[in-house]
Amino acid sequence: MAKILLAEDEEVLRMLVVDTLEDEGHDIDEACDGEEAINMIKQNDYDLILLDYMMPIYTGLEVIQQVRQMPDKKHVKIMMLSAKSQQADQQRVLDAGADYFMAKPYSPLELVQRIEAILHGEDA
Repeated sequence: MAKILLAEDEEVLRMLVVDTLEDEGHDIDEACDGEEAINMIKQNDYDLILLDYMMPIYTGLEVIQQVRQMPDKKHVKIMMLSAKSQQADQQRVLDAGADYFMAKPYSPLELVQRIEAILHGEDA
């Protein structure tokens, strides 16, 4: 079981992902914007952070940049989930410090498979 933070401002999508990952046995925390995500990251240790790109207050990109400046959080795996799937957007996300990028829309099964690969140290 992994401790995962999902930062997603679309409530329906957030609920779908949380239900899917909880069914797989993971412990999920939820944030509805970038500021809430950063506060939760400061207070908790996560195995994986799932971030939406376009969120209120801080974008997913800004969250990544802040997390990568936290000395005790540098080891945390980060996956960006975004409809902004142009190559330049993906490169910007990876350059900021994300470990993985997954384009929306995606199937719940595909998300679970990618997360399991990440958590087991495989190339996702």
